[in-house]
Amino acid sequence: MAHATNDLVASDIDAYLDRHEHKSMLRFITCGSVDDGKSTLIGRLLYDSKLVFSDHLAALETDSKKVGTQGDGLDFALLVDGLAAEREQGITIDVAYRFFSTERRKFIVADTPGHEQYTRNMVTGASTADLAVILIDARKGVLTQTRRHSYLVGLLGIRHIVLAISKLDLVDYSQSVFDTIEGDYRAFAAEIGLANIVAIPISALRGDNITAPSPNTPWYTGPTLISHLETVQITDDQPTGPFRLPVQWVNRPDLDFRGFAGQVAGGAAHPGDTIRILPSGQESTIARIVTADGDLTEATTGQYVTLTLTDDVDVSRGDVIAAASDPPAVADQFECHLVWMAEDPMLPGRPYLLKLGAATVGVTIAQPKYKVNVNTLEHTAARTLELNEIGVCNINLDRQVPFDPYTTNRDLGGFILIDRFTQATVAAGLLNFALRRSQNVHWQAVEVDKATRAHAKRQHPAVVWFTGLSGAGKSTIANLVEKRLHDLGFHTYLLDGDNLRHGLNKDLGFTDADRVENIRRVAEVARLMVDSGLIVLTSFISPFRAERQLARDLLHDGEFIEVHVDAPLTIAEGRDRKGLYAKARAGHLKNFTGIDSPYEVPESPELHLDAGGAIPPATSAELVVEHLRQAGILTPPPAAGA
Repeated sequence: MAHATNDLVASDIDAYLDRHEHKSMLRFITCGSVDDGKSTLIGRLLYDSKLVFSDHLAALETDSKKVGTQGDGLDFALLVDGLAAEREQGITIDVAYRFFSTERRKFIVADTPGHEQYTRNMVTGASTADLAVILIDARKGVLTQTRRHSYLVGLLGIRHIVLAISKLDLVDYSQSVFDTIEGDYRAFAAEIGLANIVAIPISALRGDNITAPSPNTPWYTGPTLISHLETVQITDDQPTGPFRLPVQWVNRPDLDFRGFAGQVAGGAAHPGDTIRILPSGQESTIARIVTADGDLTEATTGQYVTLTLTDDVDVSRGDVIAAASDPPAVADQFECHLVWMAEDPMLPGRPYLLKLGAATVGVTIAQPKYKVNVNTLEHTAARTLELNEIGVCNINLDRQVPFDPYTTNRDLGGFILIDRFTQATVAAGLLNFALRRSQNVHWQAVEVDKATRAHAKRQHPAVVWFTGLSGAGKSTIANLVEKRLHDLGFHTYLLDGDNLRHGLNKDLGFTDADRVENIRRVAEVARLMVDSGLIVLTSFISPFRAERQLARDLLHDGEFIEVHVDAPLTIAEGRDRKGLYAKARAGHLKNFTGIDSPYEVPESPELHLDAGGAIPPATSAELVVEHLRQAGILTPPPAAGA
């Protein structure tokens, strides 16, 4: 290390390690606008904490001369900005986590990017933080990105704020500049509910008020940054609440042991406590609390433990073990805050995956109630959310999950959304509350079910989903298939894209969001028709795989048959009797599939039809009918209950 060895290290290494192990831990983030000095501040903290190894210090001196911004001086930001692109551009792109410690406390700090396009990275860093250091360049004052990050900090439940007014050396350590910025920020912070704010005038480059009071600011009598970080109390105002353990793993090393492992997300538990398993609602009693170091008499928030139970009950990954006297609620519809983190906009009605704790479920998002202008805090109307936008939406899960509101428990109230096909994280979300309608709406039992209706029609109900470019021949083939099935005595119904836009979907346009909603409605109607026992044929461009998958997921295995009517764009365009391609080419028809809106080709359809002209439509129709016959759709099902 590049500092003098601690006396205790030399005299009693075991005592030193024991003291270090039992220091409290503070997680904090640095955030603010571009070039406010976040990386420089963390570099200075590492340097002044004497946690820079000799070889790192030598490399810093060399790098400072090559790519630094401080002339012959050390550029402390280079200790944090490790990516080549960061050094080349002089900015922070990804979240950089660093560990350091003092005699009194251990720290994990996340240096988050200042650019708006990296807001998603800032959310990642803030999600586990207890305190935020918000930097403001003394020359610039409170900026839009300062407000954005402060809003997110408050939204994510961070209540301890250090307002570090930085680069004070560039304004001659002016108290009036400091006071003006502090007043402006506190006025904005009051609007968003941030009250616990400590303002400190600093210069990270010069070291003013970082570890020792600066003679350059005799008018400032508050704590230095490091002394505040060492002493701030972060647990007294965060009650742990009732016991919560999201199950991450069912531990079954042998036939004689079955335990449920995870990190305690709230409260405490003891052997003998009665617990409830959610969402099933089963109850049991804790038999043991097992760890690698032996059994415990108590499990508390933050600990990783394995619980064994006195009863042989069904518990799976994603379930929550909770205090039976105060369990979390269970629901499948919620209002939530969303921070959109993907380049592609949010599409209401599109199916995504939601990961809450260890549970992963399907989810669809309704049109936003509003989005938030973080500069003015105004709520504005929105049909979707773009990259880095923040909004309030209702979401609908495909099954019930146990939860607590985010303001009560981060672990059971915070979630991410995942693209079903790319597996990329597209949003971070915070659950506000369960929708009351989710508790009031129940399935009504019926006497005549799908099997009974299908038996009466002597066929297996199914959806035959024709997809392809406009002009590929979907409607022509679908019509021929329905006519053939009708002649054979089967019960069918054809849902055609153009026809439904005269009625059910007449309010929808052709934006990506409208196309998603168009197919969502069609899929729901098709499901009802399958439940009635019909063979349903649908003819829609349905350009997106996600929505075709949504339609498939609504049905049972074997009930969805995807037929790709495949014609090259040049041939489809040549069949354009409606003149739609010509209008799109001329720029008079926006969002036209194949021209300025994509068509996502089916990856594994049940049937692929070459509609380029080599095979007549009548032949293609017979291929579909034959596929239905071989799939058993055209055979009588057994009687209900047989």
